[in-house]
Amino acid sequence: MIAADGAAAVTFRGVAKKYGALVALDAIDLRIERGENVAILGPNGAGKTTAISLMLGLRNASAGSVSVFGRHPHDTAVRARIGSMLQCSGVPEYLRVDEALALFRSYYPAPLPTDELLELAGIRETFGTRIARLSGGQVQRLYFALALCGNPELLVLDEPTVGLDVEARRALLATIAGISKSGRTVVMSTHYLEEADAVADRVIVIDRGRIIANGSPSEVKGTVGRKRVSFTSPVAFDDERFVRDGERYAALTESPESLLRELFARDMPIENLTVTGATLEEAFVALTSGENAHVA
Repeated sequence: MIAADGAAAVTFRGVAKKYGALVALDAIDLRIERGENVAILGPNGAGKTTAISLMLGLRNASAGSVSVFGRHPHDTAVRARIGSMLQCSGVPEYLRVDEALALFRSYYPAPLPTDELLELAGIRETFGTRIARLSGGQVQRLYFALALCGNPELLVLDEPTVGLDVEARRALLATIAGISKSGRTVVMSTHYLEEADAVADRVIVIDRGRIIANGSPSEVKGTVGRKRVSFTSPVAFDDERFVRDGERYAALTESPESLLRELFARDMPIENLTVTGATLEEAFVALTSGENAHVA
């Protein structure tokens, strides 16, 4: 591997990407430091996948510059420092798991040991199985192992937990968190906002090709400017401000004190009352629906 050069893991400077008349990214500036664990969020078509493709060198920017460890993403030395897990990895299904791992390990000068890859991805039991016979979740975990083959300094994951059951998702997220704590840089796109909230150090929200929020999960949640009032009640009542789930009621409000005074004045039986900040999902919806001012 090339020596550390002090540059950021990823830098976008005025990056735009157009597909004909469609503007996928609109002059964005972005810096991801080494060792950060970053989640990229956004609605479908917002520009997430385009941003990932640019940092991997799979596409070229229409304007601006993209650098990885201070060099162009096409640089051979840079490619050796990156591992990626995309939604469609294109590994031949006639290969066995052990053959796929051996093939990908052969691409790198200092690959991780096969046993370690099997353990990290949780696929030891599939070692001699043909890929065509794997379940969707097992294939997803194999792709994760392949992304780790080169012992990458930068790990880029595009929707890494799609197709996994709850237990497998938790295990993979714990592994991703551990990888980040070991000093590697992790960039992950996901539609599961609770994953970003639990794992990421920083959340970047992209909408219509622009970065509209950039900060820690708590900072992004704080942009909503509202509180979440939640409680249970055995008495059913209709109020359009609340979302009901069985006996659980929840509402976002800018004035939780006023709302609670109103509820108490009704003499309603209220239990398990909590007043918290908005969830990351609620902040995401507010930001991408234009309910709040965009935050850069």
